[in-house]
Order: sequence, then structure tokens, then C-alpha cells
Amino acid sequence: MSFQSLPFEPRKIVATEARLNRIYEAAKLGLKGDALALASGMLPTEYRQLCELDPVADMAAQKGKADGELEMSLCLHRAAKEGDAKAALAILQHSHGWVAKQSISIDVDQRISITGALKAAESRVIDVLANEPSPRLKQEVNAEHHIQR
Repeated sequence: MSFQSLPFEPRKIVATEARLNRIYEAAKLGLKGDALALASGMLPTEYRQLCELDPVADMAAQKGKADGELEMSLCLHRAAKEGDAKAALAILQHSHGWVAKQSISIDVDQRISITGALKAAESRVIDVLANEPSPRLKQEVNAEHHIQR
């Protein structure tokens, strides 16, 4: 058995106008990293290598991202100016860092009155004394009680 060599020819990745346009369009749609590379017709390693060797490829991705953000920002601002409250809220939250208040604080100020506590304790003692059984019932073990109606 002999080993047969397979012909291998590495792909040459060059920043052609068509490839740069594909990178730009993919970045404009919001794709990043490996997804951007695959959408542009390259392997992720090829895309990273192209960006290292030719900074124009990275610039195409940055320009596409910026143009995509600009286009969507214009849409949101247009909608907000036409009265769309959700669009206005989205602009405030994401562009200006505005956060709606989401918590409610409740302060309860409760003071304990010593005289009130003593009165409450005294009334409990009086209730217990009033509900004690009579001494006659305590002495008779088998006493019968009749309920009058």
C-alpha cells in the first residue's frame, strides 16, 4: 500500500469589490463574526485572515454596521415624531440610557405607645379573670350543668 497525495490548493482570499459589498450588506443587516463571514461567502478563518491582511474588509464591516444603525435610527425617530409612543420610549431607553422607575417604596412609620401597650395588657388580664369558672364548680368534680334557653 502506498500513500497517494491529494492535491490541495488553498483558496486565495482577496478583498474584491463584490466580496467587500457582501461584507457591507451582511454587516448592515446586523450580522457579526462567524455569521457575517458565512453570509459573505467565506469561512470564518478566511474572513479573519482577510481582515488582518486587508483593513479595507474590516472597514466595510464597520461602515455596513454604521449605515444599518443609521437607517434604523431614522425609522425610529420618524415613527416617534409621528406619535408612536413605543418608538419614543425605545429611543429614550437605548440611545439616552433612560430607565423607567420600576420600584415602589412604601414607608410605614409605626410607633409603639407604652401606655397603649399597658392598657391592652390590662384588658387581657381582666378578660381572663372574668372568664374564670366559679369556685363552686371547681369543688364539684361531677357537676352537671344545665343550659337555660
